[in-house]
Amino acid sequence: MQKNFTQLENFGHSLRAPAYLIRPNTIEEIQSVFQAAKKTGLTVIARGAGRSYNDASLNGGGIALDMRGMNAITTWDKSTGRVTAQPGVTLEQLWQKVEPDGWWPPVVSGTMKTTLGGCLAANIHGKNNFKMGTIGEHVIEFNAVLPTGAEIACSPKKNADLFYAMISGLGLLGIFTSITLQMKRIHSGLLVVDAYPVQNLHRHLSALREGAPGNDYIVGWLETFAGGSSLGRGQIHAARYLREGEDPNPQETMKIANQILPPRIFGVFPKSILHYFMSPFANNFGWRMVNIAKYFASLRKHTFRQSHAAFHFLLDYVPNWELSYGRGGLIQYQSFLPKETAEAAWTEMIQLSHKNGLPSYLGVTKRHRPDKFLLTHAVDGFSLAMDFKVTRSNRAKLHAMLQVFDQIVLNAGGRFYFAKNSETTAETAAQLYGKETLTKFRKLKKRCDPNHLLESNLYRRIFGD
Repeated sequence: MQKNFTQLENFGHSLRAPAYLIRPNTIEEIQSVFQAAKKTGLTVIARGAGRSYNDASLNGGGIALDMRGMNAITTWDKSTGRVTAQPGVTLEQLWQKVEPDGWWPPVVSGTMKTTLGGCLAANIHGKNNFKMGTIGEHVIEFNAVLPTGAEIACSPKKNADLFYAMISGLGLLGIFTSITLQMKRIHSGLLVVDAYPVQNLHRHLSALREGAPGNDYIVGWLETFAGGSSLGRGQIHAARYLREGEDPNPQETMKIANQILPPRIFGVFPKSILHYFMSPFANNFGWRMVNIAKYFASLRKHTFRQSHAAFHFLLDYVPNWELSYGRGGLIQYQSFLPKETAEAAWTEMIQLSHKNGLPSYLGVTKRHRPDKFLLTHAVDGFSLAMDFKVTRSNRAKLHAMLQVFDQIVLNAGGRFYFAKNSETTAETAAQLYGKETLTKFRKLKKRCDPNHLLESNLYRRIFGD
């Protein structure tokens, strides 16, 4: 079991914390870490691939369990689409295992680099949340180790209270050790994608709402610099699976070689150094020009076929793209608003970002539905993710603006997603979850973790313990 004391960062490189980084390979090693933590007075948090934009896997002065050593796919049944894997398995490993046999993960994030343990802890959603819900809705069963050392198995019928709390529980009740998921049957390695422009926020949200029922996926890009009558303009990408028989050669299109994102542009220029060339544009003027150019380039409606990997994993097109934001990094702020209030709330937030001279460099929208998980972020409505560059001179002003954003969202009946928002306070989180939910969570916390061994910077920030 490897261990060292090191400085860890969030994915956006806007937060840092030193921790004892330990990489367990077995359940017994996890149990021994909990025993040592109890004796030494240290706290523990699980860390997957470190892809969270906030402090969910940071634990300043404590222990971070790097779960990537537990990365085996233990069973795969290609006749039923049922897979069992350890928590360090990434979505990349998962889809490359199942797709050649005609299956695809039912819910994926915008990057394939996330681990399954991290996906369950955050209860990730994808571009098909309106139809397939969160990843937790496709978990058949999971096993976990509690800080007491006890091993448990949970499903919707067995230890159901822990099932619905640990999935979405931000790693604060136990450590996943084995996860069984149901995959989605596919008949081609391609999707049919319709791309079309929308001229303002009202049309943007209408397109998401009206386009969702007839498609398997729908996502919007929002041009965050436009104001006035063009505020909220952008482009919609709606996609559907090919039906059986539509692809004349499905075995070929489902080959991994035909899914992998190419490492070079035009077969020559390596993408791994592209972020260096993006850095000069990572300022308000540069990104304004990029957004405007992208919008006018998107005005032509078109339909095309695209591989699953290319459609889903846009964040993997440019390796290390987040480094282009500079030493201060970035904050991603994601809000979830009911369909009745989203337009007014986001209009106010975007106008406020313009007024403060703190525009978002990227906006992404999705259509959502509610779920039954305890610390849910879901609503019957929409989400908007916004990327903000952090600098030494704007950090305090940006923090203050995002506090105002939080109140706008709460007043509109919205929610937040704690794989992302890094500026939300304990007071705001209490308003978000409400007394009943927090009471349930604290009772489970006391039952599973009586010595408060599982903690993170996020836990101390939003739960205030």
